[in-house]
Amino acid sequence: MLRRGSQALRRFSTGRVYFKNQLKLALIGQSLFGQEVYSHLCKEGHRVVGVFTVPDKDGKADPLALAAEKDGTPVFKFPRWRVKGKTIEEVAEAYRSVGAELNVLPFCTQFIPMDVIDSPKHGSIIYHPSILPRHRGASAINWTLIMGDKKAGFSVFWADDGLDTGPILLQRSCDVEPNDTVDALYNRFLFPEGIKAMVEAVQLIADGKAPRIPQPEEGATYEGIQKKENAEISWDQSAEVLHNWIRGHDKVPGAWTEINGQMVTFYGSSLLNSSVPPGEPLEMKGAKKPGLVTKHGLVLFGNDGKALMVRNLQFEDGKMIPASHYFSAGETSVVELTAEEMKVAETIKVIWAGILSNVPVIEDSTDFFKSGASSMDVVRLVEEIRQKCGGLQLQNEDVYMATKFEDFIQKVVRKMRGEDQEEELVVDYTICKVSYASLVDVDKAVAAAKDAFENGEWGRMNARERGRLMYRLADLLEENQEELATIEALDSGAVYTLALKTHIGMSVQTFRYFAGWCDKIQGSTIPINQARPNRNLTFTRKEPLGVCAIIIPWNYPLMMLAWKSAACLAAGNTLVLKPAQVTPLTALKFAELSVKAGFPKGVINIIPGSGGVAGQRLSEHPDIRKLGFTGSTPIGKQIMRSAASNLKKVSLELGGKSPLIIFNDCEIDKAVRMGMGAVFFNKGENCIAAGRLFVEESIHDEFVTRVVEEIKKMKIGDPLDRSTDHGPQNHKAHLEKLLQYCEAGVKEGATLVYGGRQVPRPGFFMEPTVFTDVEDHMYLAKEESFGPIMVISKFQNGDIDGVLLRANNTEYGLASGVFTRDVNKAMYVSEKLEAGTVFINTYNKTDVAAPFGGVKQSGFGKDLGEEALNEYLKTKTVTLEY
Repeated sequence: MLRRGSQALRRFSTGRVYFKNQLKLALIGQSLFGQEVYSHLCKEGHRVVGVFTVPDKDGKADPLALAAEKDGTPVFKFPRWRVKGKTIEEVAEAYRSVGAELNVLPFCTQFIPMDVIDSPKHGSIIYHPSILPRHRGASAINWTLIMGDKKAGFSVFWADDGLDTGPILLQRSCDVEPNDTVDALYNRFLFPEGIKAMVEAVQLIADGKAPRIPQPEEGATYEGIQKKENAEISWDQSAEVLHNWIRGHDKVPGAWTEINGQMVTFYGSSLLNSSVPPGEPLEMKGAKKPGLVTKHGLVLFGNDGKALMVRNLQFEDGKMIPASHYFSAGETSVVELTAEEMKVAETIKVIWAGILSNVPVIEDSTDFFKSGASSMDVVRLVEEIRQKCGGLQLQNEDVYMATKFEDFIQKVVRKMRGEDQEEELVVDYTICKVSYASLVDVDKAVAAAKDAFENGEWGRMNARERGRLMYRLADLLEENQEELATIEALDSGAVYTLALKTHIGMSVQTFRYFAGWCDKIQGSTIPINQARPNRNLTFTRKEPLGVCAIIIPWNYPLMMLAWKSAACLAAGNTLVLKPAQVTPLTALKFAELSVKAGFPKGVINIIPGSGGVAGQRLSEHPDIRKLGFTGSTPIGKQIMRSAASNLKKVSLELGGKSPLIIFNDCEIDKAVRMGMGAVFFNKGENCIAAGRLFVEESIHDEFVTRVVEEIKKMKIGDPLDRSTDHGPQNHKAHLEKLLQYCEAGVKEGATLVYGGRQVPRPGFFMEPTVFTDVEDHMYLAKEESFGPIMVISKFQNGDIDGVLLRANNTEYGLASGVFTRDVNKAMYVSEKLEAGTVFINTYNKTDVAAPFGGVKQSGFGKDLGEEALNEYLKTKTVTLEY
């Protein structure tokens, strides 16, 4: 970056150059929020000349101080700024020495004197987590929930001598969800969007464009800090009001009532929309109707007859328990740790010691919070345990419910053993009804796409503007990722955590990747052989095809949409997309977000419907110039026949029976872990799933034993539960097909080692299944299951060419894999395997920049990478004589 005075000269790949105004800033405040604002402002080129924060607590520096000290930014840690109403002169002198042009207060608990506030050239700006003038005061988020507001948000305002009364610079708002807590609202919106807004506000000031909008007094409210003594529950109110009171005080200071003469605090409230489950009555002081301790939590009743449920309870001594355990609290016996569990306990002790750096020795009686830990440290503890203890997934609540080290280890061990799982609440969901596209609807969509391409703004748009729209769409997908992941989990059965990371995460990455390609699509100049003097110029142009149809499957609804539509749009085409009949919802949400991103009318068209009607019409439609399809091989063949009607371009990603070869010189732990992922990832509903495992004879039995041991640890259940490993299959017909597949395997003589049955619970749940002794002629060896079924065949030690012959003895060729420590062997096998992708000592590792597609009856054409663009482009040759 080139600096000129108070401006920075930035160059972008577009070749455009502009000056960005910068300021010298003083950051006054604390917390992780303050740290993030500091880091983002530095990235934008602003110069933070001083950080003023709180002194170290129990030997631990505030996150803002740590970040600034690491960068070499001057850091000042004052316990206070004034005494008896007067500014402390040495504090003020230290502040004036940095020469700030603007004070930025992202989160500050100290009282800053007005002579400091008004000192800089541009004054001071403050972040406040409410839509001012509503909820002035220090507990704004709490009161947003307590008062039942339907909208939450934040304000960045100019500081004045009032209490949160200064002129507004900017504001942002969001909807309050029915069961939002303070933490949920903060983490989902107030924290990430607040950081962006603070950076935006500083830039507006630097550019001289920052408004000063006086706050109206109409609608203004001020609420003080809620204290424990003021948080007692008043029972004669509706269920919704009770719910708002409890969630508005969660986690601090905590809404409470008296039970059996003891103060009991309630956490984790949610409105109960289903029937009240059976339970044991619990009398509470002041409540006209006793609560019910059920296996799901404590049910409370409002004066309107409606109910809510509380998940956790905390007693006066600080101990927190699941509300469902109220009558059995204290009955849990101490478990003896195995040698392996002792290793985990030692690892966790090291993690505690790293967080509680002020504690000399972590003992059994060490209390996490009494030793100085905060809610931010809870997040760090949970994440470090996940990273360093083999992916062990705890919840923040686990820390609050076992604050002493000894109790925490007991809770972790029970969780590892599967003894600490509550029976989940089974809810019958009816999400919505979706329109069913007719032939007329398909024709309308194609006509709209054709008009947008030939006559609309899209066809005239330059490539960089097209890329800007795609970047904006990627940002909107990311901003709505939690909602999209929830929809995907409900619609397809994908586990929420997987949906968030893979289904949605890779969709965002795909749109960003192809957005970058928009202004880099180019032809070439060609010297042609003509009689001299050569006065000819020949060049090629890469041009969009026109209207493209895309038909996607039900296993990765949004990700498959992104893989194809991002390349299609980057190339300049318009599209008509048909989602799978059983999973249309994220495609419809995508359409909504594309409108918000600013895509012109007719560019993106989504038509939910059946393959036999909508899909068939797209295949044969004369105005469609390209069709991209992911699905089964038989349907792919039908599409090719229909596409021949106007010789439209076609790319097909079809079925697979991907072989995974595991040699005896592999890293066995990794082979077991990756082999399971190769089969059971996304419940086995994965086009590149390892359809057949070939395991070398000498390690075959150990491999099978270890796989079964790991399967028994998997949690099968609600895909919205963050601890679930394995959700339901996509739909009933598919589950029935999988059960028939297992029956066929048993009848042909394969050995069913584990599973093969439907899980006895509501929903389309299939047990992870393992077959061994699968011979080459069997149905299991030839046909794809598209489910959580591991098919294992043994091969003789050292027989590399023999196992390659067996692995390639299939009409499919989508993916394949090999595990071995021998690099020469790995490269030889990868060369001989007949597949579009070969994974070596890994599996399922796709990337937006790497082309993806199959050979043989797994189809042709590529998704992802630069090659995918060519699927949606045509080459025109132009020759000029001059």
